[in-house]
Amino acid sequence: MARYAMVIDLRDCVRCRTCYVACKFRNKLPVGKVNGKEYYRLGFIEEEIGKYPDVKRTFFPVHCNHCDNPTCLKACPVGAISKTEQGVVVTDKKKCIGCGACVEACPYEARYINEDVGAVDSCDFCFSRGMKPSCLELCPSQCMYFGDLDDPSSEVTKLLASGKAKPLKPEAGTKPNVYYIDRQ
Repeated sequence: MARYAMVIDLRDCVRCRTCYVACKFRNKLPVGKVNGKEYYRLGFIEEEIGKYPDVKRTFFPVHCNHCDNPTCLKACPVGAISKTEQGVVVTDKKKCIGCGACVEACPYEARYINEDVGAVDSCDFCFSRGMKPSCLELCPSQCMYFGDLDDPSSEVTKLLASGKAKPLKPEAGTKPNVYYIDRQ
């Protein structure tokens, strides 16, 4: 059985946000703010590092990290969050009560409450639609790699073996399965 992961090579990312738009379109999420809230399964971290005159701007997309040790799953009081055999963290919207405990527990800020349906939502690697992740398929720079961690010939496994791909916030102890190759 496959165990899925993603690697995003920030050296090739052109910051075009096509991944964000593709995700919103394929998941039929509203564009812009609705009642003061913005809905997205894929967000961005964009920040300035350093002080004038040596300032750099960092930018990278953030998905659900489909952790091996997901804090969101443990925080859910009604068992609406589960992990598939393929390692994908999914939310059963019929069970979800929209309390937001999982949103608060996620160290990656990758979950949100979709008030239109009264349930939490997040990236599921497009698993619910049985297709490759939309963000990856439509990325013009081809900076995203998706594959099976148990397949030694997958590009994801090779990139992880190179030692260049690193997870966000490893100190959180969640063992995330989305990795980044830094621009440096």
